[in-house]
Amino acid sequence: MSPDLTLAAQSGQPAPAAPDLAPLAVRGLTVSYGETPAVFSVDASFAAGAMTAIVGPNGAGKSTLLKAALGVIPRLSGEVTIFGAPIDAARDRIAYVPQRASVDWDFPTTAIGVVLMGLYRKVGLIGRLTGAHRATALACLDRVGMAGFAERQIGQLSGGQQQRVFLARALAQEADLYLLDEPFAGVDAATEKAIIDVLKHLRDEGKSVACVHHDLATVRDYFDRVLFLNVRRVAEGPVETTFTAENLNAAYGGRLAATHIDELQLASA
Repeated sequence: MSPDLTLAAQSGQPAPAAPDLAPLAVRGLTVSYGETPAVFSVDASFAAGAMTAIVGPNGAGKSTLLKAALGVIPRLSGEVTIFGAPIDAARDRIAYVPQRASVDWDFPTTAIGVVLMGLYRKVGLIGRLTGAHRATALACLDRVGMAGFAERQIGQLSGGQQQRVFLARALAQEADLYLLDEPFAGVDAATEKAIIDVLKHLRDEGKSVACVHHDLATVRDYFDRVLFLNVRRVAEGPVETTFTAENLNAAYGGRLAATHIDELQLASA
């Protein structure tokens, strides 16, 4: 193990501090694949009642950050809290939408079957789903424009339709924190609009949303806050003051052309 990673592993938790009651807070989060850190000593606090974009170049650790925070992959060091509580005590407050590419779309279930999976937390794996649960699932499909496809096998849906179904499953969980990994990747314009409308509605209801996001041109229109990540945290804060040319250059290592940065209509640093 490299000296930096050894130090991170041996350092334990950061110095004690007042509890962070943010919907999601990570402190000193480090994740390594072999000798290479994917995320290194990241501190971040996602604001309540806001939509936050997690942006950075390919390989920056954006998806890794979410997966490590959720415990899907192990972290080398660091602390994660959900509304001030350890994640194991607050999982019922989280809904997670994974990357579409990571899902087995040949699994023999229908669109409504996928959404009903979001209700297992309420009834337990051996609990009985009722007609009321099915009505809830249909209502969630309707919110994303997919009620007419309830009985369609998920593998027969388009990429955008599949993404809408997984968002409907997250809605069925009635969570307080929604974490989405590239929700707009490979979807059509109509699906992107449907998804962002639902997410903004959740935000307006006081829910918290964080998305791994790649389209820099829509950050200012879609999100309230932004976290720039490139293995380490580069910057975090409101879009108006944080989505700047300086932070873009720092996060992307100068790989963005100056003309492209100008096109983003950035606020001054």
